[in-house]
Amino acid sequence: MKIRARILSFKYAFQGLKDLFTTQDNAKIHALMMLLSVLMGWFFELSTTEWCLIVFAIASVLAAEAFNTALEYITDLVSPEHHALAGRTKDAAAAGVLLTAMGAATVGLIIFLPKCYQLLLNLLS
Repeated sequence: MKIRARILSFKYAFQGLKDLFTTQDNAKIHALMMLLSVLMGWFFELSTTEWCLIVFAIASVLAAEAFNTALEYITDLVSPEHHALAGRTKDAAAAGVLLTAMGAATVGLIIFLPKCYQLLLNLLS
């Protein structure tokens, strides 16, 4: 019975991912940025440490987006009419995603900017 419950928990988690990427436009943007980051990582042959940082940044942003979506759903459930605190709850959750995305973008710039600069120098010489 415990194994079946574990398997079902994965099923529900994958349903949550499906919902996230089919209903949330920002999650689609994050997925596109993830794909771009992975392609650039392969192109520039990132080190293991760089890959770890990129993967952690990607996972953090996607998790923040999932938590934000869950908070939006629960807020809409408990406060279907407009309420100032419900709005502030959603704003705070969105701020969490923004901060996480800004951190991930900074990681990406630190890793990829020097590599892009060096590639440009090599192409021009």
